Amino acid sequence: MTRRTVQLTIDGKQASVPEDATLLDACTSLGIETPTLCWAENLTPVNVCRICVVEVEGARVLVPSCSRKVEAGMVVHTDSPRVRTSRKLVLELLGSSVDMSLSPIFLEYSKRYGADPARFGPKAPKAKAGERDAAVPGHHHAPDGTHAATVAQPVKRDNDLFLRDYEKCMLCMKCVQACGTDAQNTFAIAVSGRGFEARISTEHDTALPDSACVFCGNCIGVCPTGALMFNVEHDLRAAKKWDESKQTVTDTVCSYCGVGCTLSLRVQDNQIVRVTSPSDNSVTAGNLCVKGRFGWGFVKGDE
Repeated sequence: MTRRTVQLTIDGKQASVPEDATLLDACTSLGIETPTLCWAENLTPVNVCRICVVEVEGARVLVPSCSRKVEAGMVVHTDSPRVRTSRKLVLELLGSSVDMSLSPIFLEYSKRYGADPARFGPKAPKAKAGERDAAVPGHHHAPDGTHAATVAQPVKRDNDLFLRDYEKCMLCMKCVQACGTDAQNTFAIAVSGRGFEARISTEHDTALPDSACVFCGNCIGVCPTGALMFNVEHDLRAAKKWDESKQTVTDTVCSYCGVGCTLSLRVQDNQIVRVTSPSDNSVTAGNLCVKGRFGWGFVKGDE
């Protein structure tokens, strides 16, 4: 059955795309790179980061290209002064409230749009070692009197596989989606609280081993900021031994069962330091189980 198409204009170029396509799809078809942080090809768009906004002639506000469906005759501008100003402001707000230092794509966007998070003032103080390792309900005041954000929490390391550093969490919702109906259907995590109190949490803020988590690690695979990280990677970074220039990535097939999941093994100094799967893979769509994601200790004789 032939799919109906619609015609629209993007940055002066004519595009013809399926009628159910998004503006982001249309931009991609023309080779126009549109920045995104909360979007992923294997997840449902949730319009959280607002970095992908574009200007549609006749529309009152900028629209998120990741979810806005195309309409016949649309005239779209992806790099107008209004769009660039909006993207710059969003990047500055994110960078001033969340630690984005481990997000290469964020740093690239910030440079592209000349974002200066520092103009919004100093960042909230980091949580100190020994403070309660749980989400702080509501705001709390730091010793110097400043108003610290709820993301300033100690690193949560309650299992042997991966940790959660919510100081780096931008609430993009990707992990919640990967844990929910878009992938795992485990629903171990969700957004707790509202407004400034919003944070990613397990039910009643319980430790992961006591929650519904099955440790598939699909949340790690979609996290864009490093808030979720393999323990081995965190330890290497803490010891200042993490060196991507020495790392190689090799694709192989998981040996645990007959499904045939593709594993992308990142190796440094003859040690596997991270395992992912291609999001465009027809078997995995970027998702793995606990064995595929974490069960590679036998390679170096640990299991």
